[in-house]
Amino acid sequence: MGVYFRQYKEQDFEALEDIVRKTWHYDDLCSPKTAKQLARVFLTSCLTNYTFSRVAIVDGEVQGVILVKDAASHRPTFQSRWRQSMAILRLLLSAEGRKVMDIFGSVSRVDEELLKEAGTKYAGELALFALSESCRGQGIGKRLYEEGMRYLSYNGVDNFYLFTDTSCNYGFYEHQGLKRRVQRQKEVVVNGMKQGMNFFIYDNVQG
Repeated sequence: MGVYFRQYKEQDFEALEDIVRKTWHYDDLCSPKTAKQLARVFLTSCLTNYTFSRVAIVDGEVQGVILVKDAASHRPTFQSRWRQSMAILRLLLSAEGRKVMDIFGSVSRVDEELLKEAGTKYAGELALFALSESCRGQGIGKRLYEEGMRYLSYNGVDNFYLFTDTSCNYGFYEHQGLKRRVQRQKEVVVNGMKQGMNFFIYDNVQG
């Protein structure tokens, strides 16, 4: 198996969109068309919020990504903001899109509340970390994570955070020595049924 890592390129977008869609199970929330649009909104949002990227290429195919941010040097581009705005607009054009965007918005508000509750001025953020299911358990995710951590360390970013929830493998971060700083439970509606989810901030702040 040939594995290598490089920075994000525009040509990676569609493959990463598909990985995001499957990782966060967007097809459980809505139709395939809307799931694809929701994944595009999420990915374009992440691409406004990073200063360093690494993409995992396995046997010539895009299989994972990590985006991290050094807050001191972060300057989102006009192009990335425009693409995010267009993705949101396209999602809002349908009734189903507006419904799932409400869920997306409520999760974003929970994240904002968690960040306020954490009460820490973080110098960095892990903005996106996703790996295709077929490549999990092979050490590729850990290598991606280590690439991001080396960047933060090299740039003197000594405290960072990330948002995650019970739909993801949040235990991975505990194995990397991160601490669960704050958490919040919220009900979300999936296929017309309410289900409880826990949302977390993990960080590397000691104490």
